[in-house]
Amino acid sequence: MNGGLREYSSSIFKCLFRNYILLAYFAIYPGPHAWISGGWKSVLLIIGGGIAAYKSLELVRRLAERGIKSRAILTGAGAEFVTPLSVSALTGEKVYSDLFSLTDEAQMGHIQLSRSADLVVVAPATADLMAKMANGLANDLASTALLATDKKVLMAPAMNVRMWESPSVRRNRAILEKDGVLFVGPNDGEMA
Repeated sequence: MNGGLREYSSSIFKCLFRNYILLAYFAIYPGPHAWISGGWKSVLLIIGGGIAAYKSLELVRRLAERGIKSRAILTGAGAEFVTPLSVSALTGEKVYSDLFSLTDEAQMGHIQLSRSADLVVVAPATADLMAKMANGLANDLASTALLATDKKVLMAPAMNVRMWESPSVRRNRAILEKDGVLFVGPNDGEMA
């Protein structure tokens, strides 16, 4: 283990978006002609806090290369590692972060935002975001969107190995898996 960190890696996302079986599992792969006809839809990316947040920018770029549109919710902690400007430049969309923004609620309410994509991806999925979703807590835009979505949720955890192996994180993951949340990773290695 390199530095005692658990992370999601770009290789996980390569596997996810190249593997037909996984895409079919997520029920967002409309068929082999989708690449030509533009049948792909969209992903709502929730960017959690942590040094691995910078990898979310690579994910947005890779999604765009495949014709998959993405919108992003950037948590307050995530904004400590990546800027709304960089996320917006790559998604071509407004970046959402404030649950109580009157403008955002009037234009794209948090309920609609959570349901407007075909898949919700949380990357990096922090212990905090996992705990909020597992326990039904909603005190910010990201956690509210996670609880309000009617779409599949894919979490890519990234945290210190001791955090990942703690009983509470393991318990929260078990709850989330029972609720149908999908997980990729984490891998051992450097987070930055």
